[in-house]
Amino acid sequence: MSQGFLNHRPARVAVVRVLTLAALGLTMASTCLGQNAQFDVPDPPGTSQGRSLLGPAPGASGISPFGEAPEPVVGGRAGPSVTRAPLDSGNPRSARGRQEGGPDFRVRALPEASVPAYGALDLPGSDVVIGDENGLTLDDTIQTLLQRNLTLLAMKYEIPMAEADVLTAGLWANPIFYADAQLVPYGHYSSSRPGGQTQYDVNITHPIDANGKRKVRKEVARAAQRAVEAQFQDAIRLQVDNLFTAFVDVAAADLTLEYSRKYLQGIGQLLKINEDLYEKKQIAEDPVFALRAQHEMAQVQIREATQSLARTTRQLAQLLDVPRDQAPTLRIKDKLRDDRPLPMSQDELIAMGMERRPDLIAMRLGLQRAHADVRLAQRERLSDFFLLYQPYTLQDNRPSGVKSAMSWAVGLTAPMPIYNRNQGNIARAKLNVDQTHLEAAKMERVVQDEIVDAVNEFELSRLAMIEAETRILPSSRRVRDAAYRRWQGGESNIVEFLDAQRDFNERVRDYRDSIVRHRRAVLDLDTAVGARVLP
Repeated sequence: MSQGFLNHRPARVAVVRVLTLAALGLTMASTCLGQNAQFDVPDPPGTSQGRSLLGPAPGASGISPFGEAPEPVVGGRAGPSVTRAPLDSGNPRSARGRQEGGPDFRVRALPEASVPAYGALDLPGSDVVIGDENGLTLDDTIQTLLQRNLTLLAMKYEIPMAEADVLTAGLWANPIFYADAQLVPYGHYSSSRPGGQTQYDVNITHPIDANGKRKVRKEVARAAQRAVEAQFQDAIRLQVDNLFTAFVDVAAADLTLEYSRKYLQGIGQLLKINEDLYEKKQIAEDPVFALRAQHEMAQVQIREATQSLARTTRQLAQLLDVPRDQAPTLRIKDKLRDDRPLPMSQDELIAMGMERRPDLIAMRLGLQRAHADVRLAQRERLSDFFLLYQPYTLQDNRPSGVKSAMSWAVGLTAPMPIYNRNQGNIARAKLNVDQTHLEAAKMERVVQDEIVDAVNEFELSRLAMIEAETRILPSSRRVRDAAYRRWQGGESNIVEFLDAQRDFNERVRDYRDSIVRHRRAVLDLDTAVGARVLP
């Protein structure tokens, strides 16, 4: 650096400023490196980028350029021939699609409630309607679920978010305005220190999508939107399945309570008869003590069955977003027993499931999105062109004593796809198509197997329920009634009758379980097919 330059005051000030900024930058860098361990918390609560409540988007290859980071600006000598446009010809796109990891809010299967198998039950009669006459039917609860379930209401926002992604994908790139002043002297030019004219430039650079990337980006976004809509339908299917579980849990608890009350009524009548006989000195006290013990156990079972009904009702109220103070008053109405056969064959049910299952539809739409990703990756081989228009350039000729000159300029910046032709993303997108094909084939097999399993369970549970009604329960009842007659006739003691009663209670429990099991099988078949097969 020459001594004359350092003696010039503006030059010294500029050098000092540059050195100060450089030192400050080094200090900040060293400070950052000297900090303790840092933790990167991705997507804090309330942020929408990178994660969907509906789960991973089917068919996504991870290359769709939604939400890209800003691209670097090409530098160079200031002047009319240099664009200030952000170019990506030498920098692969860093797409940030929906990321994996972090919280997963997808609908999870609700486990069946543990309704205790009480030791003493009796049949209240045939064609019993479970619940309250003014209670909610299954169809009522489904409608309430669709309107008020908080999980579904939150997931529903994914659809307008996907629509916003379509809007974003269709936006045009913004032009860039740039103005500068060049060859500004430190002080002034002179014959001993000559220089060129000071120049003032104003230019606008406009990006040009030469091969229609914007159009394909919109196609990808629309395909993703359709897949999101199908995913939301599948979330509804799974949440309705959870409703089925909670609804049958309440019905099973209510049925158990009804059977327990019937047993308490029967054992209470029997106890009263024997207490009257004991007071008249016609029987010994042992039968009375045994029946009192059974009566007390039945009362305990009533309290436990009532608690079980309250617990399952709270679970149902939570799904329906019923306020906590109103949950105890929630009542259902359902004819739990249903012995109707399948309305169609297994093959017809499989065909219906292959057509209507929303998760399978979402996967097929995801396959369309995967193909659109391939087309987009191929279009991304060529980056945007940039048209430069410089309407105003002023050359200040006043120091030379002549008139200043104005001019204009135009230029075009075009990428040269020599090294980076997006080869990696194109290959990835094509591989993703093959992978999505395999995933769709696997899902089709899973859907078919689920329907076959549901049909088999339907037939088996229906047969078990009918077998219990027509053969097992009548035989056990005849044994119990015969033991009762022998006891009343003095041919046997109370122990033999109570053993027969205990065996009959077990058969009633099995029958209750078969009714509940078949009701679950009916609703599980609806879930497997993705449509209401039976009410």
